Amino acid sequence: MAAPQDDMFSLCVDPTKVSSCVEVRFIDKIKGKGLFAKKAIKKGDTIFIERPLVSAQFLWNSLYKYKACEFCLRALETAEDNARRLSGIPDLSLPHPELCKVHPELHQACPQCQVMYCSNECRQAAADQYHRALCLGTSQEDPNHPISKLKDAWRSMHYPPETSSIMLMARMVATVKQAQDKGHWQKLFSQFCSRAANEEEEIAHKLLGEKFQGQLTVLRTLFTTALYDDHLNRWFTPEGFRSLFSLVGTNGQGIGTSSLSQWVHACDALALTSQQREQLDSFIDQLYKDVEKETGDFLNCEGSGLFLLQSACNHSCIPNAAASFPSNNFLLHLSALSDIICIIFFILPFALSPRQSLSRTRHAAVDNYLFICSCPKCVSQMDELDLTSDEEEEEEEEGGEAEGDDMEDEMTDV
Repeated sequence: MAAPQDDMFSLCVDPTKVSSCVEVRFIDKIKGKGLFAKKAIKKGDTIFIERPLVSAQFLWNSLYKYKACEFCLRALETAEDNARRLSGIPDLSLPHPELCKVHPELHQACPQCQVMYCSNECRQAAADQYHRALCLGTSQEDPNHPISKLKDAWRSMHYPPETSSIMLMARMVATVKQAQDKGHWQKLFSQFCSRAANEEEEIAHKLLGEKFQGQLTVLRTLFTTALYDDHLNRWFTPEGFRSLFSLVGTNGQGIGTSSLSQWVHACDALALTSQQREQLDSFIDQLYKDVEKETGDFLNCEGSGLFLLQSACNHSCIPNAAASFPSNNFLLHLSALSDIICIIFFILPFALSPRQSLSRTRHAAVDNYLFICSCPKCVSQMDELDLTSDEEEEEEEEGGEAEGDDMEDEMTDV
């Protein structure tokens, strides 16, 4: 049951403009859908801005006190508070504090469970879409509440670096539960690509590890106890739960927000004298060194979401478009890296500042996103790797030793 084209654009900012620029076409059974340009798109253009159907902060990220809006994932710490926590320097003062765009005076808590939102608008939007079905009220800190048990089980099975969350699935269920037009939301969720049974098992294996079969059963039992709904009874069967698990693992797009990163971008845009620029850059560079020493790679509020139009973009390691989250919330901006005819997609899991880089290899990151990349760059590298492996085997048979070329390629901050 595919969603009509109009639905694919429904969560975009200015859907009419976006639909005049791109269209979704079916490519084949392997690649599924693709997003194609209907007119010329220039390098640097923003192709579309889209909000997700549902999103959720990663559970370990939340537990480690990365404070984000429960609805839009906007970072709730001021840039200065964020820098102090990440660097371990409690009296740190940031220059140009006026550039921080976080407004604590606007933050609001759910009156029942006290989870935090960046604004009254987000609090109300969450309540209207899913939060009434998931609100724990005074049981928020009760470890025996069914939803708390579900969260704890997930954290015990899926350790950082996180790539998904059981709460994304929970919000899908809660959204349908609360909806007046339940069929409409089920139709939207059915638009995301599905996998064959053997592929679904492989995805569960990657997310949960060697004991995935038993862990899936545990998660399904807890999920059913916490959230069962007759309208979605298929999602709670063993096969339906595995498919739902696969849908989230395959289509979930990483979201990263950071008030510090946003402050750095604002600093880079300041009109300064050369001496002032040198002093500010030196301060920021030292700050990131302090943060790296204290915190390592985990700098952002991190989560994932399901984006309708973005899900039609195909992956490539030689992309002509890239996703980012410059608004410090869940709004995904897809921008052109080159002049475009057919849009291909590079997964950018987190919002990065200009001074950050991803240290994981490209293949490792792709593997975290639960698919095998078959773009020309990966195919050629795999061919080279196979050839190198054959040569090594031949040399070992002859009693010699060979060192293969380092095939790992550092992912670049796009």
